[in-house]
Amino acid sequence: MTTAASEPAGSEPEVRIAAGVLCGRREEGVAVFRGVPFAEAPVGALRFAAPQPVGTWDGVRPAVSYGPPPPQAGAFGMDALSRGAGYDWLTVNVWSSEPHAGAGLPVLVWIYGGAYVIGTSGLPEYDGARLAREGGVVVVTLNYRVGIEGFAHIDGAPANRGLLDQVAALEWVRDNIRAFGGDPDRVTVFGQSAGAGSVAALLAVPRAAGLFRRAIAQSVCGTFFSPELAADIAAACAAELGLRPTAADLATVAPDRLPAAGDAVGAKSASFAERWGQPAHKSVLFSPVVDGDVLPVTPWQALADGAGRDIDLLVGHTRDEQRLFTVFDGTLGKVTDEQAAMVLEVFAPGPDGARRYREGFPAAGPGELFELVGSDWLFRMPSLHLAEAQVTGGGRAHLYELAWPCPGMGGALGACHGLDVPLVFGNLGDGLLSALLGESPSAAAEELSAQMRTAWTSFAAHGDPGWPAYDAERRLTRVFDTQSAVTAYPEETSRLLWQNHPFPVLPLTGG
Repeated sequence: MTTAASEPAGSEPEVRIAAGVLCGRREEGVAVFRGVPFAEAPVGALRFAAPQPVGTWDGVRPAVSYGPPPPQAGAFGMDALSRGAGYDWLTVNVWSSEPHAGAGLPVLVWIYGGAYVIGTSGLPEYDGARLAREGGVVVVTLNYRVGIEGFAHIDGAPANRGLLDQVAALEWVRDNIRAFGGDPDRVTVFGQSAGAGSVAALLAVPRAAGLFRRAIAQSVCGTFFSPELAADIAAACAAELGLRPTAADLATVAPDRLPAAGDAVGAKSASFAERWGQPAHKSVLFSPVVDGDVLPVTPWQALADGAGRDIDLLVGHTRDEQRLFTVFDGTLGKVTDEQAAMVLEVFAPGPDGARRYREGFPAAGPGELFELVGSDWLFRMPSLHLAEAQVTGGGRAHLYELAWPCPGMGGALGACHGLDVPLVFGNLGDGLLSALLGESPSAAAEELSAQMRTAWTSFAAHGDPGWPAYDAERRLTRVFDTQSAVTAYPEETSRLLWQNHPFPVLPLTGG
């Protein structure tokens, strides 16, 4: 059992947890503890191993700086953050307005996104101070291994090491969060994109059972790999280094050099399309693996079978998920008929999916069709189907869509992927994603952020975000916009196009 240490007036906050005493900082009305290890550094003899319990320490350990990021891919220059930063990747950060045992506050545990290849809890957009201070919750953010370190399916290593890191962090929360004022029986996991895919996976991971009471999944990434597909991708990454796809071989490469191999394969992933299918077209090289052990089945199957019956679920997506990517890759306004036909052929569900998309959206040009099917395949329909699977299995789900068009980049981005993150955290002027809101956040952005923060913290506290639960008849959905409303699910055409798609495990499609 953990208890809070006494905090003399005017001093920095201290807490005693299972491993020892921590000293944090008081910032903006909350106590903050950064860079707290929840597992041993996964290097040396522990490289590519499941996370191992952290050792104890004597004296008072400073907890004022974020732990180093796990090795990062090169997207958005993230590789520079981890280069030479150290190996204690597996850390958590905690924000609390009442850091003492007995406060009994709800706990929100954040899992970052980043296509399973980038991400770190120390980014400014994930600062939990405003949520903790204004929402009456304890906020925890965590690091987990990404890319080859966390998700490559290699011989001699357990599958889904990134998910196992998340489980270990949640076990740390269970065992220690009382000291920070949190209630271990009121833990909500929340995440976006690959973080939402991770939240969905955790709903199906047996060893995560009992570690959280509620789950929030923002723009669920719908890719889940078969062992054969994941192993083939890992072999291609190892081959870039002249190595075999084994833990022993890959451990000879320094951690901060390893992501470059994944980047090299990602740059030419289209050439693997006959073998890897849809993920190759999107350069998605890493995802949770349905290995039959850590992750026995897909989240949709697990929830439909009742795995989430005792978990409250809040899930949703943005309206224009794909827009972020078409802007960044320079294709906005330039999509040809041929490009639209190709993506419809690859991603639309069923043998006649392309035709049905064109019939369902008769006024859509090539650019709109390109974005619609991309948004639906990767984020919108996986999110909707997670809610529907939860209801099918006897559980409770609340559904939302963020439809507010962000003002950043001249308004070209619409309600794009990632827009929800600064709004949910209330960090409207800090971090890469806050650029979506423009140079100075508007009153509309502040108002919408307040609505979303209230919904998220109310859900964490009581399981009710402020609108009715989703059901198969009314399909009630909270649409966050300039004028927010509760209405029938607004993407009805897409829903009907995908209603019989099971979101199966993605296979190795060629030999």
